[in-house]
Amino acid sequence: MENSAFISIRNLRKAYLNDRPVVHDFSLGVAQGEFVSILGASGCGKSTLLKMIAGLTSISGGSIEVGGMSPQNAREIMAFVFQDAALLPWRTVARNVEISLEFTGMPRSRRAPRVESVLKLVGLSDVAEYYPRQLSGGMKMRASIARALAATPQVLLMDEPFAALDSLTRNRLNEELLVLRERERWTTLFVTHSISEAVFLSDRIVLMGADPGRAVREVAVRLAAPRTAALRADPVFLGLVGEVSQALAAIES
Repeated sequence: MENSAFISIRNLRKAYLNDRPVVHDFSLGVAQGEFVSILGASGCGKSTLLKMIAGLTSISGGSIEVGGMSPQNAREIMAFVFQDAALLPWRTVARNVEISLEFTGMPRSRRAPRVESVLKLVGLSDVAEYYPRQLSGGMKMRASIARALAATPQVLLMDEPFAALDSLTRNRLNEELLVLRERERWTTLFVTHSISEAVFLSDRIVLMGADPGRAVREVAVRLAAPRTAALRADPVFLGLVGEVSQALAAIES
């Protein structure tokens, strides 16, 4: 593992009842600004891995460093986007986004300009005063991403954020996410079940095996930027999707 990794995971282990490991001997280095997807079958420990990196659950062995800090000390530079947008129904879109700034202790006078800026970034300026019940699924997820970005994180952890959306909305948000990433240059770990999504978004894909969860193989995604909707019909893209699909099938067999 390279010493220059911004996220450094070494021999990570997580066990629950009866000391049965959920994640075992997992090591990974992620460079600053890199987008890495974690792909694997349900139950292989992908979400648990992300929660350990975020400091939301304890580790049973090994180590995690984010920017040279423990997950607990690195919380101020990380943001987590869950599968469920988890917007507070009694707050407007703008007030939901503002929550992350409240947690950081930003003075009220500075919050409004930042909220306005990040809502513009994700294309939600026109619905800032809407409530979650008035939003589509895609708009709710944009609001969730805006909330994560409001505190200007260096690391973005995303746990299947688009899984509940229809394919057209999901594809569009994938494209928008890459545009945002080019502007903001976060270091990103992205958990997904979708092979095509992982190929479209990533610089690198880590394939996990199950029982216990472990890193089995990595696939480099050497596709030029900008990546647009047209890429999905490109033979090189389709070839990578096929390669990853076969590799994942071999792991799960």
